[in-house]
Amino acid sequence: MLSIGSYTLKNNLFLAPMAGVTDYPFRRLCRQYGAAVATSEMLSADMSLWGSKKSRTRFPEELEVAPRSVQIAGSEPEQMAKAAYASVQMGAQIIDINMGCPAKKVCNKAAGSALLRDKPLVQDILQTVVSAVDVPVTLKFRTGWSVSTRNAVEIAQIAEQSGIKAIAIHGRTRADAYQGYAEYETIRQVKANVTIPVIANGDIRTPLDAAFILDYTQADGLMIGRSAWGQPWIFQQIGEFLRTGELSDAPDVHIRLQVVVEHIRAIHDFYGADTGVRVARKHIGWYFDRMLSDPRYKQRIFAITCPSKQLAAVNDVLNMIALTQY
Repeated sequence: MLSIGSYTLKNNLFLAPMAGVTDYPFRRLCRQYGAAVATSEMLSADMSLWGSKKSRTRFPEELEVAPRSVQIAGSEPEQMAKAAYASVQMGAQIIDINMGCPAKKVCNKAAGSALLRDKPLVQDILQTVVSAVDVPVTLKFRTGWSVSTRNAVEIAQIAEQSGIKAIAIHGRTRADAYQGYAEYETIRQVKANVTIPVIANGDIRTPLDAAFILDYTQADGLMIGRSAWGQPWIFQQIGEFLRTGELSDAPDVHIRLQVVVEHIRAIHDFYGADTGVRVARKHIGWYFDRMLSDPRYKQRIFAITCPSKQLAAVNDVLNMIALTQY
């Protein structure tokens, strides 16, 4: 069994924290389908920004299943430590530090993957945050700033020496962003050079991918990001294959359609009418991309601004899909 600090996880599958995606409704849904940990979307370490409506939706929810993991991003050790402590006071049970985000607005502030260019600062941040909280601290990062400056092994060793309890590595550099293909040799090297749990991330699209990556890297777990868009049941499919070696289909079409409707309704309830409709659009798009070849249905629904009408339109399309598959 995989453990992070005092938490023994039910399996070794993680939902990757993704800005604008891993809100409470989506985290809860992925947990229901088998994700052992679902970390919140990135929260700035600058607590002066926490009063915004957007930031408030990124805090852990009281009813959220343990362990509740919150990701923070920043570049100042003391600020990061204070943010970590405050997050724990609000219910976080694991603090995850972001050193993987490739976005310019994050890297321009010397945060995210930009930190990989400054190993002394990495060490300072990690040690300061670990000392500030009494919960496990984890780290998510990339293989390096660029292909010519990959330093994931060194960063991983610094993390282990600093008291980090687990690391997740995306198999791309910051320069790669999300282009090309993830590489796993670096993750394999990291695993061979540390004793803390290593979670592999990047291009895990199918159960066969998952099994290959675990075998090749010898990683302790897998972190799934974009592959969960529009198919949160991928955790169930991967988990079953890793346990039994048997490939399973996605849930029955009627179950999938029910999941979509319940997810959209949960988004409306969580955010309220106006914001809920806007947030729901991206998820509707991802579900439909996996179920339909005609983009016009999606475009029509995107024009709707009323929650009840949006849900009714989604229902109509889903019923049409159900009829065509039987």
